Amino acid sequence: MENCFVDFIKIFCKSGDGGTGYIHFYRDRHIIRGRPDGGTGGKGGDIIVMGNSHIHTFLHLRYHKHWIAQAGFSGKKNNLTGANGKDLLIEVPIGTVVKDEKKNIIMEITKNLEKKILFKGGKGGKGNAFFKNSVYQSPNYAQPGIKTKGIWIFLELKILADIGFIGFPNTGKSTLLSVITKARPKIGNFAFTTKTPHIGVVKIEDYNSFLVADIPGIIEKASEGKGLGHFFLRHVERNSVLLFLISSDTKNKKKEYFILLNELKKFNPNLLNKKRLLAVSKSDLINSENKKKIKELFFKLKENIIFISSFTKEGLSELIKKLWKLIKE
Repeated sequence: MENCFVDFIKIFCKSGDGGTGYIHFYRDRHIIRGRPDGGTGGKGGDIIVMGNSHIHTFLHLRYHKHWIAQAGFSGKKNNLTGANGKDLLIEVPIGTVVKDEKKNIIMEITKNLEKKILFKGGKGGKGNAFFKNSVYQSPNYAQPGIKTKGIWIFLELKILADIGFIGFPNTGKSTLLSVITKARPKIGNFAFTTKTPHIGVVKIEDYNSFLVADIPGIIEKASEGKGLGHFFLRHVERNSVLLFLISSDTKNKKKEYFILLNELKKFNPNLLNKKRLLAVSKSDLINSENKKKIKELFFKLKENIIFISSFTKEGLSELIKKLWKLIKE
């Protein structure tokens, strides 16, 4: 299905209004109008956001964009407080960033079952019993509940993966993901095969594992909106380690590597502070002499590289060990 990976959405949220205070005077057979005993209104329902590790996109919110919590109920006689309005729970993927209309960050959800109150419900109004004093013995007044305002908010997903694959289109990122994990991304011999990020779990010895994410191919001026990668560059912000992939059949490997670094820098300069590893993919297509030349080229740039082939499995065990080491450092 197309457009199932929804990682950005705008929704309307409004917490519940507070219930109104109650105006009432005690009555019985012998007392026509006794003391005031109107109760306080109930609190309005909260809007709560909770992380759910079984949800990976905002697709479930596409057709449910208005979230309005229940209002508190009015107070009652005999000083009874009205019932509180029911809270509304919005479940989101782990790695969700909530922003207001000015794109200011309100909160982030980074753990499974983590709950945070997005908007609190309004307080209930005081009943007339609250306003009784020595001067006003029979107040005929009660407060209305606090009215809440609804606002539009933005939900933005940043995938929480340990490793992010960075590279031009058709450099073997999806193939690598399918070989070292059980993920099955679409693979084809054409540019932009990957149109949405894919996640896989790499299992290693001692029951350890780490998450890897295949980001759609990045090309020059991706940070300015060219190609598909710019839509998903924000996912890279969550990765602990960046694995740069450059295909062995690329003519100018140095230029391509610097283009990737430059696009990340223009999008967010802090991305270049992340730990990174450079891998030359499709290494089965080049001989030992060419590998030596490529090593010397990147050694001058103070970059250690590793040669891998998803077809022959060359270097994959070493790659996984190096990535795990970088994660643990």
